[in-house]
Amino acid sequence: MKRIGILSDTHSYWDDRYLHYFEPCDEIWHAGDICSTELADHLAAFRPLRAVCGNCDGGDLRRMFPEVLRFKCEEVDVLMKHIGGYPGRYDRSIVRQLMARPPQLFISGHSHILKVQYDQQLGLLHINPGAAGIQGWQKERTLIRLTIEGNKFGDCEVITLGR
Repeated sequence: MKRIGILSDTHSYWDDRYLHYFEPCDEIWHAGDICSTELADHLAAFRPLRAVCGNCDGGDLRRMFPEVLRFKCEEVDVLMKHIGGYPGRYDRSIVRQLMARPPQLFISGHSHILKVQYDQQLGLLHINPGAAGIQGWQKERTLIRLTIEGNKFGDCEVITLGR
């Protein structure tokens, strides 16, 4: 069993509560627009970090993290990309890959809109953790915690950090 902390769109903003809420987690996954190598290093020093670069991430972060990341967590096939869209409206940059070989879990960011949605057509869970930083128009800053055991998801929690 793995407990995962998921965030996106920090845009260089650090909040000590990231570590507080991710304390029970085994890994942290960042869905892009980190915008600070120091922030990435701080997260990675706390827990193993998997991340993708976003459209606002510069050269150093692009060298540290790929644009698309596919990996296994327990028995779950995970695909992560910053700009990914939503079930029924996937971004054209990833739609072919999703259709050809759907993962069980697809994580994206970019929109700053929190969304946890099951895609019936592709049989996958889509998670956009919203935005954890202060840049953008979101009304609430959010994080997600999720448990993966074997090929099952559980204990999906939305954590709100305020404005």
